[in-house]
Amino acid sequence: MDSPSSGERFGARDDAEPQAKCPPRPGPAHRHLARLLSAADVRLDGARPWDIRLLDPRVPRRVLLRGSLGLGEAYMDGQWSCERLDELFERLLRADLGNRLPTLGGQWYGLQTRLFNLQTRSRAWQVGHAHYDLGNDFYAAMLDARMAYTCAFWAGAHTLDAAQEQKLDLVCRKLQLQPGMRVLDIGCGWGSFMRFAAERHGVQCVGVTISAEQAALGRKRCAGLPVEFRLADYRSLDEPFDRVVSLGMFEHVGQKNHDTYMKVLRRCLHPGGLALLHTIGRNEAGHGTDPWIHRYIFPNGELPTIAQIGRACERRFVVEDLHNIGADYDRTLLAWHANFAAAWPRFAARLGERFERMWRYYLLSCAGAFRARDIQVWQWVLSLPGRPGVYPRLAA
Repeated sequence: MDSPSSGERFGARDDAEPQAKCPPRPGPAHRHLARLLSAADVRLDGARPWDIRLLDPRVPRRVLLRGSLGLGEAYMDGQWSCERLDELFERLLRADLGNRLPTLGGQWYGLQTRLFNLQTRSRAWQVGHAHYDLGNDFYAAMLDARMAYTCAFWAGAHTLDAAQEQKLDLVCRKLQLQPGMRVLDIGCGWGSFMRFAAERHGVQCVGVTISAEQAALGRKRCAGLPVEFRLADYRSLDEPFDRVVSLGMFEHVGQKNHDTYMKVLRRCLHPGGLALLHTIGRNEAGHGTDPWIHRYIFPNGELPTIAQIGRACERRFVVEDLHNIGADYDRTLLAWHANFAAAWPRFAARLGERFERMWRYYLLSCAGAFRARDIQVWQWVLSLPGRPGVYPRLAA
């Protein structure tokens, strides 16, 4: 005998009108997060490209308890989606929601950066293993032909390759390179600057990196040029150079080591030489790197402020020039994301879906941050006190 239907068991008539189900009422966490997001013109389950679509009801509580770390981890776990992450983060940061949503975890990380040295000699290698050693084939697919992993300079350029070459040319002109000069590159990556400078200006280069993968590929790409790669921490450097350059490495130094870094720069720079420091920076002191970025992208990273760099330069350097190209990083990151998305099928089996969501979140959230002008990119040109002559500031 067939078992009765659920309607028969509870005495429901076959011809009864179906009862519409009411969606569950949003809880207090949902309502509180919705109020916060409204200040940025962002809606939960809205239909606009920058709105957040909730795929799991636990997301609001996770975000309120863990702040940016909870938001990023929930996205990695597939608990929410957004058509345009870059537009979402541009709005969140313009509305200063990060400071309006303090969490104990975020406050603790900020306190750690002030109390402890997170970038000691032993810890300095962690970011190399975690980030830069992901795979040379992966970065070659995402970056430009020269594999420059720093902000491009887009004035008049229409492709990523052209914009990165334009940035490298700008750096060389600011350093006033001449044939035969000896140049130090602190944090040389895959050697994009050294190869360009050696080919175009006839200089000799020494580069240091904390990534074994970068050094291995860099040596192959620069074969036949007067270019040397060293797997070393910057603190081990102690020899003279006519010029010193550092593109996108100072973000890994940390405020506890700014003085040490500048001491190394000073002892390696020839008295008549020039140094160029290219770094991402933040507008205000008081917090370290975003906790999600620290955990998943750049372990132990810390963005400096202009004031912090200026204090570290005091009694050591003359600041010849300071140039902000941060607005160009938005376009650079979008170009990297387009390359990453196109190449992803080649890496999906190796890296997995969660990594894909993590990397997309990294590139597009950072694009939104630069578009909101929440973070900057500065190029500092430095000289030792007493260097003769006037430094000619270049037109952009």
